[in-house]
Amino acid sequence: MSTRYYRQRARSRRGISPVQSYLLFGLLALEIAAQISYPLTSHNALRIVTIATVYIGAALVLLHAIYSYGNRYAYTLLVLVFGYAWGVEELGSRTGWPFGHYAYSSTLGLSILSVPLVVPFAWIMMVHPALIVARRVTPHWAFLYGGAVLMAWDLFLDPQMVSDHRWTWKLSGATVPFEHQIPLSNAAGWLFAGMGIIAILHLALPKERKRVGANSLAMDILLGWTLFAGLIGNLLYFHRPGVALLGTVVLGALLAPYFFALSFGRPDQL
Repeated sequence: MSTRYYRQRARSRRGISPVQSYLLFGLLALEIAAQISYPLTSHNALRIVTIATVYIGAALVLLHAIYSYGNRYAYTLLVLVFGYAWGVEELGSRTGWPFGHYAYSSTLGLSILSVPLVVPFAWIMMVHPALIVARRVTPHWAFLYGGAVLMAWDLFLDPQMVSDHRWTWKLSGATVPFEHQIPLSNAAGWLFAGMGIIAILHLALPKERKRVGANSLAMDILLGWTLFAGLIGNLLYFHRPGVALLGTVVLGALLAPYFFALSFGRPDQL
């Protein structure tokens, strides 16, 4: 007589359908193509590429949210981030808190009061990947880690937008290292505002992926591309080696534990 031991099988996950995969990675390819075209255009074409890049990126992360976490996650993400971002940006552009005193250009298109509509969608594009990273690296301190990732991402974003006159700053006091047109208060504002939205989403949104859904690969590629493009773009096209160095060191240091965990850590359950 033999005794057999029953070991419960690990909960299996299945990926998305081929059509869904084509849609998701097609949007990712379109987003990367739009970013590649950015330094190759000028004048009104550049303005259109700037706005299109944000909307494509927001569509990409919302589609990933639907495929990976479900409709409720995506709708909640859209409503909470849009409302929070618009409120913070409206407060910031009128009072100077928490980022400093700045004003948006009319070249960014339709505005709601003083905030261009495209700006909250830029937050959406950035916040979802940052939340994934933060939950993976340190679930108990996700708000702090996610806020730092958003602040680091902006070290690449803000210099480019200021250089293209999409918004301007009224400077007083210390500035960001290697970027004398941007106040240091902007980095602090992104850290604290980012901590706020990540804390809200970490509480409000489900933490586990769907049993049948997309993994994090599309967002991982977007994050890796953001780091690579920020480095190469600022070195070779925009001639800002200091921005390339600062952004790569800070964002790279924050993303390194995430990619290490994906490669050598616990199985992807989030």
